[in-house]
Amino acid sequence: MEYRYIGKSGLRVSSICMGTMTFGSTTDEKEAFKILDCAYDRGINFYDTAELYPVSPKKETVGITETIVGKWMKTKPRDSIIMATKIAGAANGWFVPPVRHGLTAIDSFHIKRAVEGSLKRLDTDYIDLYQMHWPDTIVTIEESLRAFNELVKEGKVRYIGTSNDSAYGLTKANETSKNKDLARFESIQNNFSLLNPRFHDELANVCRKENISLLPYSPMAGGVISGKYNNEFIPDEVRFAIYLKDKSKRVQAMANRFVNDKTLEATKRYLELAKEYGVSPVTLAVAYSKHFDFVASTIIGARKLEQLEDSLKAFDFKICEELLKKIENIQKDILYPMG
Repeated sequence: MEYRYIGKSGLRVSSICMGTMTFGSTTDEKEAFKILDCAYDRGINFYDTAELYPVSPKKETVGITETIVGKWMKTKPRDSIIMATKIAGAANGWFVPPVRHGLTAIDSFHIKRAVEGSLKRLDTDYIDLYQMHWPDTIVTIEESLRAFNELVKEGKVRYIGTSNDSAYGLTKANETSKNKDLARFESIQNNFSLLNPRFHDELANVCRKENISLLPYSPMAGGVISGKYNNEFIPDEVRFAIYLKDKSKRVQAMANRFVNDKTLEATKRYLELAKEYGVSPVTLAVAYSKHFDFVASTIIGARKLEQLEDSLKAFDFKICEELLKKIENIQKDILYPMG
């Protein structure tokens, strides 16, 4: 098993992290325990959740995932697990989170309320990595960091991170932490995959220069790389088939970003490439996502236990230079920059 440190922290994590966002919606508690047990038995010590989960977020379901994960965590030694969770981003972000009556902000009040809720649901007295689910464009980053810093001082949180952030946002936060002597973001959790290699731009440069780790999510690009959207008939229950039927233009736009002519053509070539190298497209995708030096751990997901195995095979499958060049050619020919 390969373990890596997150940023400059003392968090030594497996190179694959078990994501949990379907637990409590498309994955019931019994199946979630099977998935978590399998991941743990295979050497995964890093688990990621959020107060908003499960997806798609609804007022009546938020927090269920943390509750399930908390129950499972009681079956294992607490200090054998690195647990990450997230405070919902501000209501001025990309959507209004259905928590705290949709009045969320990354300020002292909401950070304290959110962490107390997560600690209670996870049934633990500390969180290893506490992350901002997305930035607040109104509250200053200094105010946010001061509130996070208090949690670290109190011992409720060991380290902090950000998510869905930009090169400017990460740099601004990092410099504020330095100048004000506050706990800093040790990680950034952003989308990064075969179909979305944008992180290679300035964000990767910031991470390398400042020793901040990427925790990539959605290495399968929401399941697109599996090839199921390349079929003539798409199952009604898959994520983007559901999103495309949603009345919200925002939700439909998200689906169209992942499922379009360019991504489907690139996926077709990735399927051929995976076959050439004798692995599943899932293994190829996860191996690519965790390949780079700025990555600490790639976050995978599974709705059912049987979906987990191909992701775990990425522990042993390495991206060689020849394969990486072929991947980069596909990205250059079709995808990058993504539309």
